[in-house]
Amino acid sequence: MQYTSVQKQIVDECSFALSKIDESDTEKLVDAIVTAKKVFFVGVGRVLLSLQAICKRFNHIGIESYFVGEINEPAITPDDLLIVASGSGESAIPVVISEKANKMGVRIGLIGSNPDSTLSHLADMFIRIPVQTKLALPDELHSVQPMTSLFEQCVLLYGDALAKMIIDRKKLDMKLLWKHHANLE
Repeated sequence: MQYTSVQKQIVDECSFALSKIDESDTEKLVDAIVTAKKVFFVGVGRVLLSLQAICKRFNHIGIESYFVGEINEPAITPDDLLIVASGSGESAIPVVISEKANKMGVRIGLIGSNPDSTLSHLADMFIRIPVQTKLALPDELHSVQPMTSLFEQCVLLYGDALAKMIIDRKKLDMKLLWKHHANLE
């Protein structure tokens, strides 16, 4: 297959999957993000990479954000929000972290695919991206890509959509955001 065909398949898959996300669920998550004192993220594997990119972007737009396990991670409190991403909703580290956060009274937003998972039952907000996971549930959207690539891509793109929604809501001047960008590069 040629590059042009493959990239079109991938972009079309991402667009279709993202169109399946419930807008009212997204509004609830945006509300939780902008009202949280701090936002924490947890995920594993390639999902971790997508979440780290979102965490960095949130800091750029003035949302105090941390990735669980990083050296600069402060204590989490009930005034904060934990955003978890796991397609299956059963990944061990996110489950354990979410259980602990739940016991501490922290609000949890889950980005996942499995509506009947351990994580979905712990979450206060569930954003469903109904794409294929390692569970191969019957209502998951099939992908031509390997394993869970579509989920990981959608998490990153969804995070960028959240950031743009927050920028619009707060009426931020995007030119001024550069003051938050790393400058020791």
